[in-house]
Amino acid sequence: MAWPPGSELYLIMATFHYSSVRIDRVEDYLGPGFVPEGMFPSIQRWMLEAQGDWLLPNFYLPDIDRLRTSVHSWVVRTGRHNVLIDSCVGNHKVRHAVPSFHMRNEPWLERLATLGLRPQDIDYVFCTHLHADHIGWNTRLEDGRWVPTFPNARYLFGRTEFARWDARDPGYRATALNDGAFEDSILPVLEAGLVDLVDDGHQIDDLLRVEASPGHTPGHACARLKVAGSEALFTGDVIHHPIQIPYPQVCSTFDDDMARALETRMRLLDSCVDRDVRLFPTHFAEPHTCKVVSAPGGGYAIDWRR
Repeated sequence: MAWPPGSELYLIMATFHYSSVRIDRVEDYLGPGFVPEGMFPSIQRWMLEAQGDWLLPNFYLPDIDRLRTSVHSWVVRTGRHNVLIDSCVGNHKVRHAVPSFHMRNEPWLERLATLGLRPQDIDYVFCTHLHADHIGWNTRLEDGRWVPTFPNARYLFGRTEFARWDARDPGYRATALNDGAFEDSILPVLEAGLVDLVDDGHQIDDLLRVEASPGHTPGHACARLKVAGSEALFTGDVIHHPIQIPYPQVCSTFDDDMARALETRMRLLDSCVDRDVRLFPTHFAEPHTCKVVSAPGGGYAIDWRR
């Protein structure tokens, strides 16, 4: 892969500026993930081979046959508010279904501090959806209790999404991936009175707006930043891995509704292709962001340039 000049620095820092807005990445995990078919049941090996010029080594590790993945937050400083988008896996959480998420002890808060931010400096926490790897740092363990990590923040959850994962509901459908996540990462901030349930079109900030993007989960939502003629789109899990840009038909095993997830992904790609819209997904390995351009002969390709 040919990186743009100066990319060594931005691969480490992953800091972006849009006029007065600053966007930073806060890493929780970066490394091997699932085998390709474990993440994407319909993936074909020829797809990996066809995209090998950019796929290796950042996004696929052929020696161990694993996709390479990241779990990270984005912090958006708009000048008026500090907004944290997705709060990763968290520490000390019991997550037996995914061993790499289980009982972690990572310096995520220290990484946040290197950006000059304390937990009390965060004004909003927006979770694109409520899977365990997007809500973990909502809380931290203190004296044996789960307490809100960001005491001054309003935690923004989609109304439909919250209803899906509310474990107090008699009709709640449990999943192994989210076992215990509501109790340790959602309920404590709810009981603290810090939760706002929001809908499609909600304005987090004058520059940052919630957009419904259902399919991966019923109430999945993106956040779109518009400033100075450019856009940044925080896509959550609409796109898990960059292989889904040239092959959007490849759906994740974790999608609740694969047909709807594909429809949403196609609509998102159509809204971005050949425009000044940079994608900020939650799980892309470095360089972590990209733009979408038209591929020769049709379809979509990736522009990794800054």
